[in-house]
Amino acid sequence: MLRIENIVKRYGDHLALDGVSMEVPQGKIFGLLGPNGAGKTTLIRIITRITGPDSGQVLLNGKPMTAADVELLGYLPEERGLYKKMKVGEQALYLARLKGLSKQDATARLKEWFERWEIAGWWNKKVEELSKGMAQKVQFITTVLHRPELIILDEPFSGFDPINAELIRSEIIRMSKEGTTVMLSTHNMGSVEELCEEIALIDRNHVVLHGPVKEIRKRFSNATFRIDFTGNPVAFADALAFHGELLDHQVDGTQCTARVKLLHGATLNQVLAATLPAAQITGVREEVPGMHEIFIRAVSDKDPQSVSTGNTE
Repeated sequence: MLRIENIVKRYGDHLALDGVSMEVPQGKIFGLLGPNGAGKTTLIRIITRITGPDSGQVLLNGKPMTAADVELLGYLPEERGLYKKMKVGEQALYLARLKGLSKQDATARLKEWFERWEIAGWWNKKVEELSKGMAQKVQFITTVLHRPELIILDEPFSGFDPINAELIRSEIIRMSKEGTTVMLSTHNMGSVEELCEEIALIDRNHVVLHGPVKEIRKRFSNATFRIDFTGNPVAFADALAFHGELLDHQVDGTQCTARVKLLHGATLNQVLAATLPAAQITGVREEVPGMHEIFIRAVSDKDPQSVSTGNTE
């Protein structure tokens, strides 16, 4: 759907993006991650044609993007802004018309959204009367109203209470299921784990991670398992022997849970075979790191190329 090829962008002596490449699949929710100053906003500005790259290209549906393709995009920037003295309905209609909708179509779609989100009573109020969250809801609506093929949302949950954040999440999932591609730029790793199927992590102007979330989490796992068993914890630890290290354990009556790290290239089957004579195994689950931990580990790496996991070819 969207393909970024070897984007380079400089601002004076500052190299904002250095050979950035990634691919955003059709109909997926894609997470664009990175610490402040990593180059995310610059990349978004290039995708939306607010600025241009020094070299490289952006392809949409297999073809280099043109000015006309901007109509296929919906972009909600992190910096919000509405004209405070305008009425809410008038402002929303104005923004909708800028996206190419007729007044009749724009009005009908806006009324539908306002009623569904229970904000119809604000249509004739001035923007300055809106709370921050209410204003953000209006901007989200105007971002997606023209039903773009690609929606780019920069920190869309910022400033929302849990109820309205869930409302936005539900809309993102609904639009994705209907075939819309969503690029989500956020520092909220919980949202990434919940929503995103694939991610790209930019750090120090390079892509350091790129690929499906499940595969990335698996790559960052450290061969640690939680093993539930009944039996003597000391006997269980002794039975681990050469194959595993007991990191810690909990005991609840006759039930025990041990955290075990595999050693020396051992397999889980070897650990289970070694401990079965000493304990009755009732459950096993691997500890897979969350995106927050992966984010920290990836951006702490000294070589920005060394942890790239995705295929951008």
